[in-house]
Amino acid sequence: MYGIAPSPGVRYRYHRIVCGDWWVEDPQSPSYNRFRHAPCGSKPPFRVTSEDMSRSPTAYRHLAVVAYNTSPVVTGRGSGIFVHVSTGRPTLGCVSLPRARLVAVLRWLRPASKPLVVIGTKARIRSY
Repeated sequence: MYGIAPSPGVRYRYHRIVCGDWWVEDPQSPSYNRFRHAPCGSKPPFRVTSEDMSRSPTAYRHLAVVAYNTSPVVTGRGSGIFVHVSTGRPTLGCVSLPRARLVAVLRWLRPASKPLVVIGTKARIRSY
């Protein structure tokens, strides 16, 4: 879990986002679909296709990474799928919740429970 704000009391390891923190979305990079830090204000060692995470203070106030395409990472299959604070706009594959709801969910999650995030319509999810 990550966030620009201090940990809201989660049970997972929490990284406080600072300037120079990136989620690499460049499929040509060996760091594709991974968190990486580059010195603040420097050009990262990968093609920039998104912005420094610290520049999204609303969405990334708190977030959890969805383990999608993480083990193994398949180039081009998708990257940067998070559960984050809603900005009132659609996401590009993430799950967004109002801040209070997100904080409640993040506090509720427990590593020992091995939680799963399922994304889809109600009808599609019920078919499983």
